[in-house]
Amino acid sequence: MVDPTIISRRTLFFVPLALAACKDRTNILEVTGMTMGTSYSIVAVDRDGTLSRTKLQGAVDAVLADVNAQMSNWDTGSEVSRFNAAGTETFTVSPAFAAVMAAANEVKGLSDGHFDVTTGPLIDAWGFGAAANVETMPSEAEITLAKGEMGDILVTPNTLQKTKPGTQVYLSAIGKGYGVDAVGEAIAALGVSDFMVEIGGDLLTAGVNPDGNAWQIGIESPTALSGVQQVVGVTGMGLATSGDYRNYFERNGERYSHILDAETGRPITHTTASATVLTENAMLADAWATAMLILGSETGLELADALEMAVLFIDRDGDEFTTRESAAYTALTA
Repeated sequence: MVDPTIISRRTLFFVPLALAACKDRTNILEVTGMTMGTSYSIVAVDRDGTLSRTKLQGAVDAVLADVNAQMSNWDTGSEVSRFNAAGTETFTVSPAFAAVMAAANEVKGLSDGHFDVTTGPLIDAWGFGAAANVETMPSEAEITLAKGEMGDILVTPNTLQKTKPGTQVYLSAIGKGYGVDAVGEAIAALGVSDFMVEIGGDLLTAGVNPDGNAWQIGIESPTALSGVQQVVGVTGMGLATSGDYRNYFERNGERYSHILDAETGRPITHTTASATVLTENAMLADAWATAMLILGSETGLELADALEMAVLFIDRDGDEFTTRESAAYTALTA
């Protein structure tokens, strides 16, 4: 679903589990694998000890197959690929795909257009797409042409419609989060109330960890050697981090991040290295983490406080890093 060079912007996650301290009847099920061009990890705490790993794996596999069939840009038969090949006629889609696009439109509007799932031509122009060609810099004309192919997507509960025939939708900054939420719903349907789902660094937590505490999630430090900047206790929320420090290229002494601002058509140039968002679900956390990184901490903090959203920014300050928190983040982690 997502080019591995794109998903690499996400933070590593950190979930310490003191498994030996769990009660006797607790069944701790861990499932890992690959999906959407990245890895996934699931921990489900079955307090009754009645759920098998095979049943959990089957439920997860079924959900991920559906999500990829709907939203994979790398599957030519997927819904998003077929929509991208269509013109401006009304196009019937699944409720799930429509819901993701409605959420994308909401974030686009609230971020004044800086977040946009139709930036595919820009991603390709800058060499961060599937071809991964960064041998030459895009010219002003190429940037203008790529921006001209971007457009609005009109959404109803069962249809999508382009306003420009050449518009292409890429879901790398929201589809993975939706997949996390969909897996979480499937696990809850099995009767499990305590679990953690992570796909490529985007995650959703419910209930408590095997020790009966909030799930402990590490936010990666944006350094060459990584490491953990902060550990936060999370329950009943989605979390995602977007960073500019793993996928970039340098040309003539300038550093060009793969995080592109839809408004300017260019890589971000501010000093914010990463943005972490905690919100009601992983889909919105996924989208808003990208939006907040594009905006940067100065503008992003104002918007986060206006929306009462929990956001942690990590900014470069010479060779050091400093953090800035929205009011909601401070309150959540106090």
